Amino acid sequence: MSTPRAAIIGLSGPVLLAEEAAMLRRMRPLGAILFARNVRDPMQLRALTGAIRAELGEAAPVLVDQEGGRVARLRPPHWPAFPPAALFEARDAEAARANATLLALECSAAGFDVVCAPVLDLRLPGMHSVVGDRGFSADPAEVARLGAAWVAGLQAGGVIPVVKHMPGHGRAMADSHLELPRVDAPRAALANDFAPFAALAGSGAWGMTAHLLFEALDATRPATLSPGIIRDIIRGEIGFSGVLVSDDLAMGALTGTPGERAAGALRAGCDIALHCSGVLAESQDVLEASAPLTDTALERLAAARDAMRAASAATTAAALSDLMAALAARRDALLRDAA
Repeated sequence: MSTPRAAIIGLSGPVLLAEEAAMLRRMRPLGAILFARNVRDPMQLRALTGAIRAELGEAAPVLVDQEGGRVARLRPPHWPAFPPAALFEARDAEAARANATLLALECSAAGFDVVCAPVLDLRLPGMHSVVGDRGFSADPAEVARLGAAWVAGLQAGGVIPVVKHMPGHGRAMADSHLELPRVDAPRAALANDFAPFAALAGSGAWGMTAHLLFEALDATRPATLSPGIIRDIIRGEIGFSGVLVSDDLAMGALTGTPGERAAGALRAGCDIALHCSGVLAESQDVLEASAPLTDTALERLAAARDAMRAASAATTAAALSDLMAALAARRDALLRDAA
């Protein structure tokens, strides 16, 4: 089988359409990402994830944004509610780890093997609410502490985490889904934003870029499209050596055609271009512009899967039972706090 293209794409709805299946066979992206539009109930979802892998192979990653709180594609009544990251601040790390493990088990049972969480962006006061309670804390050390618990919990539950959004989205004063935020903080101040990502640089998690323009780092290009930021900051100062995937290239922060955006992200140093709209013509444009995965990207993908498998294998049935029991009361308390 040929090497997949360095792209992950969205799909249009709750079933894999014939034209989508043909595109997957013909152009072979690495994998797919699913959203609320793709999710109805557990049986339907397992059928969809199975259909994707029938076209791309059993190893094809299928991603989901499942952070808890307001960012959750799997929701009641078919799946349990999980609290937002902010409610774990200053609490026992084991509660955060247990929560992430149970969340991972729910996602894995639905057919997902990559979960786009945790958010390691600082929850800074006065900034745009696009991060808000998705962030653990304004304190980099607390973000790193809880982020490490989440990464370990997700891996123990059998999924690969994706830490986001490198090199840090916490200073955004605008929503990158709609427009390009510009950060004018001085270079020295950004060390705090980088710190949680640096602490987890070797964890085996994937990393996701930020569509932010940092004036002190690259005055003309957002991080996703900046060779300098990816080379010198994400790979250099932060020391991240894992799989680097772009944030959704369909977001309003970027300009150009879908293919131009994908080519720009890969040229800048992303391992994978992520495009989530599910619009067939846009996905085709992205795939046409995406070269096959590099050997380095393939090695990084294998290392992330190995890290997850090692953590999952070390989590015995008894340990999972204990984690789930510990979570039951803690999660309910956190959800009461959030009400």
